[in-house]
Amino acid sequence: MEKLSGLGHLFMTIFLHNISSFMVIPAITDVTMAAICPGRDECSLAIYLSGFQQAIIGLGTLVMMPLVGNLSDKYGRKALLSVPLALAIIPLATLAYSRSRYFFYAYYVLRTLTAMVCEGSVHCLSLAYVADNVPEGQRASAFGILSGIGSSAFVCGTLSTRFLSTASTFQVSTSVAIMALVYMRIFLQDSIVDGNLSTPILSSGKIKADATGNSSKSVQIFKTMPSLEDMLCLLKSSATLSRAAVVAFFINLSEVGLHSSLMYYLKARFHFNKNQFADLMVISGIAGTISQLLLMPILAPALGEGRLLSIGLFFTCAHMFLYSIAWSSWVPYAAAMLSILFVFSQPCMRTIVSKQVGASEQGKAQGCISGIGSFANVVSPLIFSPLTALFLSDRAPFHFPGFSIMCVGFTSMIALIQSTIIRVAPPISNERISNNNYVDA
Repeated sequence: MEKLSGLGHLFMTIFLHNISSFMVIPAITDVTMAAICPGRDECSLAIYLSGFQQAIIGLGTLVMMPLVGNLSDKYGRKALLSVPLALAIIPLATLAYSRSRYFFYAYYVLRTLTAMVCEGSVHCLSLAYVADNVPEGQRASAFGILSGIGSSAFVCGTLSTRFLSTASTFQVSTSVAIMALVYMRIFLQDSIVDGNLSTPILSSGKIKADATGNSSKSVQIFKTMPSLEDMLCLLKSSATLSRAAVVAFFINLSEVGLHSSLMYYLKARFHFNKNQFADLMVISGIAGTISQLLLMPILAPALGEGRLLSIGLFFTCAHMFLYSIAWSSWVPYAAAMLSILFVFSQPCMRTIVSKQVGASEQGKAQGCISGIGSFANVVSPLIFSPLTALFLSDRAPFHFPGFSIMCVGFTSMIALIQSTIIRVAPPISNERISNNNYVDA
């Protein structure tokens, strides 16, 4: 546990960043509805806009996640973390200034553009940072604690939203996002891989002049971009890694589908507002925090990541199905309590991936899995947003408002089935990794 104590500054950075991100989630549905469809509880246009935004963000992160992870292997986690932490401030500041229709559309565009880089990159780089500094035997617990820090930030962020006005929510969120960036730049030490600090991104040693004397920095960074063939080669190097990639795709497909549909479903079905969304998220966050900080460090060594992954996915399916058939306003709160068990899936899946590659490939591997998740982020809104809009409208072929969420549950079932055949193989040796030469950097 001595290694885990050295991650305190990373945990504080993630805590502040996640508070800033999660604070606005309960409020954004009301802000969107007020700007696009004022005075209404059902609005197909809002659902379609949210789905379109998520799909575009997914396309951007599909390209950016492998690149960000690969660059962090060369230039350090801290340098790459600065980019998403800084960009995340811009759209929040827009709504902190005003939430009128035109400012909402400005936020919508800015959020789409910045999230193409920011969405998931902080988490991806944090996982690589933890893997750099924690031995394999403690990695599942460390990833669980990292997720637990995120869940505790989720609780604090959504709980604060419960007691703040909508205007104050975005103002406080912007301030906390700035604090996260400043704290990280001052206190976080860069990763040490194989006894050496990662090369700074502005290091002159890595930037060589070409024959004409011009800097080749941009060419070097462009060459670091992994191709599709490189990613496929990495995935094919291990059956465990390829199966984990399939699980990652369907986990993200179901999670994005749920998140893009649930709030509009609850608003239309039970007339939930910002405060009730916050209450629901606080319950889920508290249960998840307790589980990841207290239960996962005990269960992961005892059961193994593979079994714990299947347990988490089983309860993921259960809570989605419970949402879909909710017959009263208290049922979503009961479903949220299941987060005490379904939160195991993501850290366990990331631990399995981490153990399949060497120390110098952690950013590449986590970026590859994040890229696969980003592809799911593109596909999911294209499927579930129209389905949600259809079954919440008067044109539904049959009366089942939660039908789209039940379909989301079926996609998580595919991830569950695939997880049962994962066998956590021994880690890939560094010699084997170097021989594969996934990316010619």
